[in-house]
Amino acid sequence: MKSAMKNVFLFSIMAALIVFVGQYQSWNLALSILNLCLISAVMALGVNIQWGYAGLFNVGVMGFAAMGGLAAMLISVSPVREAWSAGGVGVIIGLFILISTVLAAVFSYKKMAKSPLRALLIVFICVVGYFILRSVVDPATSAIEKVNPASTGYLGGLGLPILLAWPVGGLFAGAVAWVVGKITLGLRTDYLAIATLGISEIIVAVLKHEDWLTRGVKNVTGLSRPVPYEIGLQKSEWFLSLSQRLGANHVTFSSIFVKLCYAGLFTIVLLIVLWLSEKALRSPWGRMMRAIRDNEVSANAMGKDITARHLQVFVLGSIVVGIAGAMLTTLDGQLTPSTYQPLRFTFLIWVMVIVGGSGNNWGAVLGGFVIWFFWIEAEPLGLWLMDLITSGMDADSPLRAHLIESAAHMRLMTMGLILLLALRFSPRGLIPEKVGRHH
Repeated sequence: MKSAMKNVFLFSIMAALIVFVGQYQSWNLALSILNLCLISAVMALGVNIQWGYAGLFNVGVMGFAAMGGLAAMLISVSPVREAWSAGGVGVIIGLFILISTVLAAVFSYKKMAKSPLRALLIVFICVVGYFILRSVVDPATSAIEKVNPASTGYLGGLGLPILLAWPVGGLFAGAVAWVVGKITLGLRTDYLAIATLGISEIIVAVLKHEDWLTRGVKNVTGLSRPVPYEIGLQKSEWFLSLSQRLGANHVTFSSIFVKLCYAGLFTIVLLIVLWLSEKALRSPWGRMMRAIRDNEVSANAMGKDITARHLQVFVLGSIVVGIAGAMLTTLDGQLTPSTYQPLRFTFLIWVMVIVGGSGNNWGAVLGGFVIWFFWIEAEPLGLWLMDLITSGMDADSPLRAHLIESAAHMRLMTMGLILLLALRFSPRGLIPEKVGRHH
């Protein structure tokens, strides 16, 4: 009971902080923070499934989130018919060549006995397939990128509702995780860390440089929304009537209403993922995963397939991260490959899991809220602190100017301070993993 009361108290403090921002800064800012906290909590749950359940060290969270963002663009954007006419057929043929090359290499690997000849044949298949692929795809992609490059220059997507992109983003991330896991799981832990880091950088590099697919650094803007547009609300009679009854400015209230709609959707996804995660953690499967995490040797001696279970949980966690990545791109309304940085999409997510409580789903959710809140609020809090410290200095003091300018860099120091305090006073996290029979 004490543990439950503590958890309620911690979440109540977090809610009070968001309300405080709404009251003393703006409700638009408070709801923006809330929406990003909800997405961060989903992403932290995905990492917690991998690390907290099975001890898998994934430092490529950025790449799996980017796969979700790619899915949001591919599903929701309308197809560019001129680009398809210019080079779509070549891209499709190239895809078949790639699949055929992979299948031929896998077939040769499985059907031939281990020998130098098998290795040479596989290398030959890959090299020949690569050159054939480039000879077909390069002219096609070049033609696509020349089609009105100022506004398009890419194939576009399927033109479907963007909500469909959320599960598709999970499938994209899960497929990449399956390939990475098949290659690296079963080896030492550091191989997985290196592989996930490398794959995530490759994914982001592809998004940045393959203009025919994502417009590269020119970005894809104007993605469709699952919620109303502000301008549409401002012209609706029911909304104007509601704004008048509440005594609110209809322009400001339209922005708040849209953010509340997003918050409702994100909350539903978070609750579904949290419920499924809790059911899995408390099931025989969850107990097996924790047994493998705590003692692989003993679990292996009891007949558990360690590699298969690790692959399973690695794919599941990546699917959740991919869903969160698609949600984030939906909220942004655009795909911006240059924003996928390890600091935001790997380091911060890991801090959320560690501070919240590794192995505890509620802890991961709380960590997502706490870390993202202070990541956003560190700058205004730092500015207030510097103003307070320098209040006795001359207005033209160079030291005062330097300290105030440095307030913008308070974020990293704040994250480091929170992490140090958490590791010192609550090393197992704010809501630690439950152990013992009561779990």
